[in-house]
Amino acid sequence: MSNLIINSLNSLSRIVQSKSSILLSTAEKSIIVSQTRGTKHWNPKWKKWRAAKVIKIKLPDYQKNDETDETVLQEKMRTKLKEMGLQPNMPWIEKQTYISCTGGIFEAYVPPEGDGKFSIVSATGAKQRASFMRKKGTSYMAVRKIRSFDDDFTLEEFETEAEEIYIKAHKAIAKKDEDELRLNLTEKALVEAQHNTLDKTIRWRYIETLEPPRVVHARNTSVITKENIYAQLTVRFHSTQTLAIYDRFGRLMHGSEIVKKDVLEYVVFEKHLSNKYGLWRIHGKIIPSWMPEREYAERTFLKPEEKHTIETTPPPSQDSQQPITA
Repeated sequence: MSNLIINSLNSLSRIVQSKSSILLSTAEKSIIVSQTRGTKHWNPKWKKWRAAKVIKIKLPDYQKNDETDETVLQEKMRTKLKEMGLQPNMPWIEKQTYISCTGGIFEAYVPPEGDGKFSIVSATGAKQRASFMRKKGTSYMAVRKIRSFDDDFTLEEFETEAEEIYIKAHKAIAKKDEDELRLNLTEKALVEAQHNTLDKTIRWRYIETLEPPRVVHARNTSVITKENIYAQLTVRFHSTQTLAIYDRFGRLMHGSEIVKKDVLEYVVFEKHLSNKYGLWRIHGKIIPSWMPEREYAERTFLKPEEKHTIETTPPPSQDSQQPITA
């Protein structure tokens, strides 16, 4: 029995010695490797690029009490927002607005009665010419204001440009081309044109110019600030056109595609002078009070379907029955 105990103890001591030798060998190997290699990379060629891989980010410390405290100074909060690249909140609720055009026609031109029918030689034509010359001084000052923003502006070139804008705008209205309408109509005129052409088909054609277009009125105004200036020029157009308007069912509502008519119009063009990229666009039309009232066509609608109901008479009650007499 004692021999068995001694043999078992000898075997255990051998196992312990073998394991300790294994541990010593691994530790010695690690020491040797650390001494030869160290903590540096074996190839220092890309050291700069390996360092650029790491981005140091300053993470917010949410454990601090001063960041969640309501009594933080405004200057401290401002510096923190500036570090994070955030815009501080405004104490008021406002939204940025851009005024691209005015809300209407200011100091509208009053066309003389019977314009286009009387010559300069007649008495009525002479009176019209005299009233136009009296109003010319204010228009001349407005044109000088336009030239202070645009050195190359001349009335002769603008009258030719205005005729092109006039034709492009009316063709875009007939085609309902929104991109072209935004270039040639202001936001005020665009809404009115889209409303008036709703559920309609328009056929418009410009045939010829009876009289060359002429600027008869010029005004400018400022909005909100004195530097924000808008200019309006009223151009007189006398031309021959054809116009036909069809409803959504294809029925002719107004005009004709064959019959030509002489049209006399006073069109107001507007430009945002303070805007470097401002364009001359149609802002509205002046309809004189002495002009005859337009003929408005009646709109057509779908006829509602009639509901056929069968009327049933209730049977007479027993109380209402009359007794039968012989």
